[in-house]
Amino acid sequence: MTKLGGKKHLAGAAIIMATTIISNVSYGVERGDRYSGAPWATRSPVLAQHGMAATEQPLASQIAIDILKKGGSAVDAAIAANAAIGLMQPVLNGIGGDLFAIVWDPKTKKLYGYNGSGHSPKGRDLAAMKAKIAAAYQKAGMPVKDHIPPVGTLPITVPGAVDAWFALHDKFGKLPMSDDLAPAIKYANEGFPVTQLIALYWKGNMAAFEKNKALIEELDNARATYLVGGKTPGEGEIFRNPDLARTYATLAKSGRDAFYKGEIAKAIDAYFKRIGGDLRYEDFAAHHGEWVEPLSVNYRGYDVYELPPNGQGAAVLQMLQILKGYDLKKMGVGTADTLTAMLEAKRLSYEDLAKWYADPAFVKVPMKGLLSDAYADERRKLIDLKKANPNFGPGDPRLHDGDTIYLTTADKDGMMVSLIQSNYRGMGSGIVADHLGFMFQDRGELYSLDPKAANVYAAAKRPFHTIIPAFVTRDGQPFLSFGLMGGDMQPQGHVQIITDIVDFGMNVQEAGDAARWRHFGTTEVTGEPAEGTGTVEMESGIDAAVKKELEKRGYKIVGGTGGFGGYQAIMWDAKNHVYWGASEMRKDGLALGY
Repeated sequence: MTKLGGKKHLAGAAIIMATTIISNVSYGVERGDRYSGAPWATRSPVLAQHGMAATEQPLASQIAIDILKKGGSAVDAAIAANAAIGLMQPVLNGIGGDLFAIVWDPKTKKLYGYNGSGHSPKGRDLAAMKAKIAAAYQKAGMPVKDHIPPVGTLPITVPGAVDAWFALHDKFGKLPMSDDLAPAIKYANEGFPVTQLIALYWKGNMAAFEKNKALIEELDNARATYLVGGKTPGEGEIFRNPDLARTYATLAKSGRDAFYKGEIAKAIDAYFKRIGGDLRYEDFAAHHGEWVEPLSVNYRGYDVYELPPNGQGAAVLQMLQILKGYDLKKMGVGTADTLTAMLEAKRLSYEDLAKWYADPAFVKVPMKGLLSDAYADERRKLIDLKKANPNFGPGDPRLHDGDTIYLTTADKDGMMVSLIQSNYRGMGSGIVADHLGFMFQDRGELYSLDPKAANVYAAAKRPFHTIIPAFVTRDGQPFLSFGLMGGDMQPQGHVQIITDIVDFGMNVQEAGDAARWRHFGTTEVTGEPAEGTGTVEMESGIDAAVKKELEKRGYKIVGGTGGFGGYQAIMWDAKNHVYWGASEMRKDGLALGY
């Protein structure tokens, strides 16, 4: 949810507000003891034979299970859950955003990837964008920045989530789309109780919009949609969104084209013309996501899959390629040497990410070279486990050529879905079209304005993307469908989950509960330079002595501010034919099976 890296990470935290708020409530007692499994784990994994759903909203998990029991596929269940979460957690996602997914199909025994990201307006080029950025800051009475504002119409790109729903459904759905959307429509009309963390995010996001309202062309619709009696709903309060119910009902009845070519697209076009935004009906009518081939590397016998750019998933694979050269199991979980290797691998990979990852329709991304063993060997030579290297920059992989909410579902036939969906920074842009009930994403903030950059803004171009679903197979069989959302935390979080399971033998829930670190301060995809060795946020569960040792090695270690991502996972036990589900203890979610 927060912005990538150093200064922008801190700026993003200030704008979102909610993502860095941690409860300081204390009591005279702490959590009780566990009598099996790791003593620090929150619970045991959820086990079931016939189907599983792991989402960060318990009601959405129940909806997914109900869809599975009704005969729906894992894709039907994922769509139903995603629609519900778009209603219940609008501070993180919704149909104003984009979607990426990886699906394991048991019939073909193959993985299918879908890139459901949208492009910038066709009618606004780089020169026009720069002029409008300057005008927006000047109108707001703010210093002009060489950076796309995080709110208002300028960072909005065409939302791709609805297209992705229907593309996935056309290929793998079993129930009518009306059945998949029915539970969310009912909750939108009748209401649902807002959960603890979401109430906190909701309050912080709306306060941030009010603080930055001078950059937002029209805010009354957002207030009307997301406030109840002039306030954000608190934990346990009932929230309804009849406008979103009508929008979902239109999609259920009229299909994908209602959003991109029909009445919804026309309503959006009229709204943007009214408030002075640049998106037009033609931009929606031209949108189509695409099926893509997932990228993979083998990590100690496990094939780890991510989607190719314009997303950042390949950074996970680059990190794993570097880490293969270290015996992490022997080095030990949570030790200074292990963490140094991981932090340096992250820093190296993110320098490449900032330089090379962009929309492949506009630039050639040298992915084969970036993921090669030879390139990983070269980059690994820059790592000294005794001290942080302050001078990392991007490499040139061409020398070796001859790159949010998360949920996962699984069904009785063996189909597994890894799905991530987001508005990008928190709740999004602050822009809500008349009577549609959802907010538009602010994903376009991630373009660079440097004409020489791969990720430079251009008309009809997709921006760099942070949201990444993941999948792991072993011996050609599904092993793990998982994700860990949260801006630039995602690749480094994916690597922590994989090493916790593969190198350190944790089960699927323990891997999610283990204390995490988050590094920021590398070069930005938006053009800002690296900040030396950067800063490392660490949760309290990492040993204080290890933190001191890392400081001696040249790292700036700070306490955690809550931005360590949100993890959900389903593991398949091929021997016993059992699903193992896990859900993030840092959020409100639930893994549920039957």
